[in-house]
Order: sequence, then structure tokens, then C-alpha cells
Amino acid sequence: MEQKTYNPYVTAQTQFDNVADLINLDQSTRDLLRQPTREFHVTIPVKMDDGSTKVFNAYRIQHNDSRGPAKGGIRFHPEETVDTIRALSMWMTWKCAVVDIPLGGAKGGIICDPRNMSMAEQERLCRGYVRQLAKAMGPVIDVPAPDVMTNAQHMLWMMDEYETIHGGRYPGVITGKPVGMGGSLGRKEATGYGVIYTLREALKALNIDIKSTTASLQGFGNVAEHAARLYTEMGGKIIAVSSWDNNDKKSYTFRKLDGINIEELASIKDQFGSIDKQKAQELGLELLDGGEWIAQDVDIILPCALENQLTPETLARLSDTVKVICEGANGPTTPDGDEIIKAKNIYLIPDFLCNAGGVTCSYFEQVQCNMNYFWPKEEVLEKLDQKMTNAFQAVHKLAQEKNLYMRNAAYVIAINRVAEAVKLRGWV
Repeated sequence: MEQKTYNPYVTAQTQFDNVADLINLDQSTRDLLRQPTREFHVTIPVKMDDGSTKVFNAYRIQHNDSRGPAKGGIRFHPEETVDTIRALSMWMTWKCAVVDIPLGGAKGGIICDPRNMSMAEQERLCRGYVRQLAKAMGPVIDVPAPDVMTNAQHMLWMMDEYETIHGGRYPGVITGKPVGMGGSLGRKEATGYGVIYTLREALKALNIDIKSTTASLQGFGNVAEHAARLYTEMGGKIIAVSSWDNNDKKSYTFRKLDGINIEELASIKDQFGSIDKQKAQELGLELLDGGEWIAQDVDIILPCALENQLTPETLARLSDTVKVICEGANGPTTPDGDEIIKAKNIYLIPDFLCNAGGVTCSYFEQVQCNMNYFWPKEEVLEKLDQKMTNAFQAVHKLAQEKNLYMRNAAYVIAINRVAEAVKLRGWV
């Protein structure tokens, strides 16, 4: 799909540099914030079910913890790179700052493919990861969470291993755990719902009725599914969803011009977000090439999959009907893609604001774990809505007042907050 290779870490640094210039950030603070504070590169030997031992490469990168303990997911992916994790750790810092929660940014990853591993092998891998990093994580140091191809079960194994090593109960060491084992109600929906809370506010600002809008999504994992559910509940219509097919090793776009039933679509996907092609066609969905999601005549597109999906090549296919881009994924737009979005005058809700619902609810989970008192789901989602709405309105207001692109406005708020923290601490 792409003609050019993009490095997400270079993208993250380019975005930072542009805004550092905009706010005249001093050189020492730039030098500190444009790279991670700490990096851990580890190897994890795992006994496989066939008796062999396989060695996995893994990482934990802490970008900045001036505003609180580092926070960020752990992803499993066969093509994971250390530069992707560096970029994601940096974006996590800005994400926590823009929604104003007292946490810093981190990210972790293991180069593996859980789709081809048994549950026992995955458990040994999770426990091995914690054994290697037990001194570098903790409720007041660095708090991991689920990410791409990791889930509540993985987090529980990791928490159990951490507690075994440290000899106590530390439910606040990790978030995204199962409900009843320290997990928060509402966490599963949080990222996707946060995407739609910001979309709702954007449409209000643009004076567009959500009930009159149509949308196309890339991805159908946890984020996209819950975003799709809430968007359609609010009256919007989704006509296309692009999903990766693990059997064919390629993506497909599923389209239904009079609107996709999200409940039905969710019932025919696997745990990794792959949709059953045959059952989809039985439900009356057209099967198109994976890249067709971006070419649909819709009002809103929601990239909710991987990095570097909105490039000059893919944006050349974007319909003139698109008014809003909601970045549910991390880093879906390349810097040269941003220039095209600006030129088309499309309203962008940037990733580290748009998808901050996940880390916000993880923060709520951490708070609940640390005080050993849990809130009902309605209270969690109400607090989430309030946080996301306040953050969106602050960014939108700055963008309007200073005539800034929304991504730059979000960065200005986030970078200023982190810069102030490192200066108050005397780090620069």
C-alpha cells in the first residue's frame, strides 16, 4: 500500500521539533524531551511446548516521568521495532500531559507472534518479561498496560510474577487486568469511547449533526469495535471497515452502503480483530481490497489500526466528502501526510488526544487499585467523558485562538506541561 518507508520515531521527533520551534523551547529542554530517558533491551528465553528453547527480544522504554510514574502498553508483534517503541513512549508522555493526568510516558514490546503460540508459551513469555524488568517497573515507577495483541490475561500473569518476585500484593503495578482481579469496569470500552467523545465535540464545534454523518474505519480490534458501537448508538452510520486477515496475511475492506450492523460484525471476528470473510458476505457485506476503506465517500474516517497509514500515497485516494479525521491509532499520519490534510482543510483530531481514553481509564484503574475501592461502570465512563471533553475543548480553543493545526495545538499544551515539570524539578 505504501511507496515510502516511514520511521515512527523520526515522525515523533519531527512533530516535536516543529512545535518546539513554535513555542521557542530552550535547547536543553529540547535535548531532554526529544529522546527517551531510559531504555531496557532484554532477551527472554522461553521453553516452548515442543521442548525447544526460543529466545525473544524485548524492550521497555521510558520517555519521561517528570509528571508521575511512567505509563504505557506492552505490545506483542512479529515486526516490532525499537524505534516504534521509542516513538510510542514519546507519544504516551504527550498523551498523559494533554489530558492532564499525573503520569509520564513509556512503552514496551516483545518481538513475537502470539497467534502462533500456545497459551502456556505466552504465559512463560509474560513471566519472563517481568523477571527481566521487575526492578524497572512498579506502582510508583512504571505501570504497563495491554496494547497490540496483548490482553487482560497477559497483564494478570505479569502482575502475578511481579508479586511473586516482590512478595506482596501490588495491583497498581499494571492496568488492563480482568475485572474482579483489580481491573476497572469500563476499561475495555475506554479507548474507543474516548475516540467518539472527542468526535462528538468536534462535530458540535463544526455544527454538524452526528446523526447525519457516515464513517469508514481502518481496523476492527478493541478500539475500533467500541468506537463503532458508540458512534452508531449516537446515530452515525458506518459503511466500511478494513480488517487484517490472519489466514491470508492481508487486509480486506468490508462495505455495506446502507450501514454495517456493528453487533453482527463483532460476532464474526476473532480475538485479534480478523473478520470471517464468508460469514461477512452472508450478512450482505461487499468484500473489497484492504486499502479501499480510505476511498469511501464518507464524512469521517477513523484510522484505528497501525502507524503510517495516512501518507501522500494513501491520502491521494481520500474522498472530497471527508470533513473529519479521528486518529484512533497511534501515529497513523506521516508528517508529509499532515501537510495534505492541512491543504484539504480537514478537521483532524490528533492521536494522542483522540485515543487518550485508554490511558485515562488506566489511570482510573491505578487509582482504584491503590485505594482498594472500585467505582461502578457508569461513574468510570462519566469521569472519562469529562476528562476527554475538557481536554478536547482546551486543544480546540487554543487552535482557534492561535490559528493552529489541531495536532500542533495539542502538542503545544502537552509539551508546555512537561517542560514546566522538568524545569520545576531542576532537571534543566
